[in-house]
Amino acid sequence: MRLTHPDGQLVHLGYCTNVHPAEDLAGILAQLDTYAVPVREHLDTDVLSLGLWLAAEVAAELATDPSRRRRLLRELDARGLEVVTLNGFPYRSFQAPVVKHAVYQPDWTSKQRLDYTLDLAWILADLLPDDAARGSVSTLPLGWREPWDGDRQASAARSLEALAGGLAEIARQTGRVVRVGLEPEPGCVVETTRDAERHLSDMDTDWLGICLDLAHLACAWEEPASALARLERAGLPVVKVQVSAALGADDPASSDETLRRYAEPRFLHQTRGPDGHGTDDLDDALDVRLPGPWRVHYHVPLHAAPAPPLHATLPVLRDALRELLGGPAARCDHFEVETYTWGVLPPELRPDTPGQLAAGIAAELAFTRDELQALGLVPAGRPALEVP
Repeated sequence: MRLTHPDGQLVHLGYCTNVHPAEDLAGILAQLDTYAVPVREHLDTDVLSLGLWLAAEVAAELATDPSRRRRLLRELDARGLEVVTLNGFPYRSFQAPVVKHAVYQPDWTSKQRLDYTLDLAWILADLLPDDAARGSVSTLPLGWREPWDGDRQASAARSLEALAGGLAEIARQTGRVVRVGLEPEPGCVVETTRDAERHLSDMDTDWLGICLDLAHLACAWEEPASALARLERAGLPVVKVQVSAALGADDPASSDETLRRYAEPRFLHQTRGPDGHGTDDLDDALDVRLPGPWRVHYHVPLHAAPAPPLHATLPVLRDALRELLGGPAARCDHFEVETYTWGVLPPELRPDTPGQLAAGIAAELAFTRDELQALGLVPAGRPALEVP
C-alpha cells in the first residue's frame, strides 16, 4: 500500500513474504496468486507492496538473467503488486522444519553473504517502481555473537565496505539507489541500538544503515524515542522498519502453561528481561525459571492479542511509529509487516488454509494502515507503469 506523509513523502507499506516457503521462481509466482493477490483484494487497494524474500539460489539466477527480472516485474505488475524492499536476512530454507541458529549463516565474514546481498540489490534496482525514491534490503546484524572477535569484526567491516562500493556501482549503472539496513536482533553481535552505535558507526552511511524491527526493539527493552535519538547521534539512518510485535509476559511463573504453547522447534525465541539478561530460546527461559517480566522474540499477529495473561508489545510499536512518522518529517519511508511465525503459532491460532493465512496477513496490514492514518498519513495511488 502507498500512503503520503504530511511532508509529501511517499511511504510504502507491505508485508514480508518470508512467511511463505517458495524458493524458486515458479514457486514465488504461485505464492503471489495464492496469498498476495487475495491480501490485496481483502484490502481493496489498487496496489500492494511486498517485502519480497528471495532465497540465495533464485536470487543468483535473477541477478544474472535480465529477462527473468523483466518477467518477474511483469508478473508483479499484472497482479497489482510492487516491490521497494527485499528481506535479505534468511539465506535459504527459512520455513524448514528446524531453522534456529542456521538463519545467521552465512554471516558478514563470508563472501557468500556479500554476493547474496549484492544479487538482491541488482534485482531490486530493476523491480523498483519508477516513482520510488529508493530501494532497501534488510540483512543480519553482522552475525551471531559467538564466536566473534576482533578478526571477525575486521573481516565483516571489509565486507560492508565492499557492499557499499557495490551499491554505489549499481546506482552508477542503473540510476537507482538501493540501501542496505542491518537489523539488530537478540543474540547477535548487534542486539541493541547501543551495539549498533559501537559496531556500525564507521560504515558508509550513504549506502548502509539500520533496519529497525519493532519486536526486536521491544525485546531489547529499548524506549523508541531514546533508541532513535541514539541512532541519529551515531549518524545511522533508519532505511527500513519492520512492523512487528513481540510476545510479553509480566508474570512468567503464573503463565508457564500458556507460554509453553509458544515453545516450538523451528525458530529461536530469545527471551529477555528488562535488565537485558535472558536466554536464547523460550524453552530455556521456562526451564531455568528466568525472573520476569519477559519479552520473547516471537512475532505475534498485530491485530489479534495473545490470550491473557500474555500480551503483545503493541505500546512499543505505537510509540515507535509515532516517533518515526508522527512529526513534521517522515524518518523512514519503507514499512514492512513481518509476522513469519503464522505456521508455528499454537494450533488454535494457526491458519488452516491459504485463504485463512491471506485473511490474517490482510488484517495485520489493515491494522498498520489504520495506525499510520491516525498519525496523519493519507492513502496514495500509483501512476501507470510501463513494463518492458
